[in-house]
Amino acid sequence: MSGSTTIKDIKKAQKERLLLREISQLFTKASIDDSRLNGIFVNRVALSPDKGLCYVYFYTAAGKSAFDEKLEILKLYKPSLRSALAKAISSRYMPDLLFKFDDIYEKEAKINELLDQLKVEGEL
Repeated sequence: MSGSTTIKDIKKAQKERLLLREISQLFTKASIDDSRLNGIFVNRVALSPDKGLCYVYFYTAAGKSAFDEKLEILKLYKPSLRSALAKAISSRYMPDLLFKFDDIYEKEAKINELLDQLKVEGEL
């Protein structure tokens, strides 16, 4: 293995992928039942270093303000989501879930805009 990748890192990445898959499936079912969740998508998950917290990143094309409006609805689903995850994933413990807006697409668009501006100005 490479020097910077450890078994611990690999196991963490595997658990993140598993959590992403399960949370996405559960959220899709919830959004079918509750139309207030339409237009918001699970984009990625990240575990804290101690694996006690699972950050669930959501994205909506309507932006952060639309996500903030739906955050209270998401919080209502948190207990049932954790319970369903515990049943679906065989793990010693289930991390607490924290919902966040994923602004990665906005950052990417801003970087692309800056690069395009540099190209126009001839500096790139």
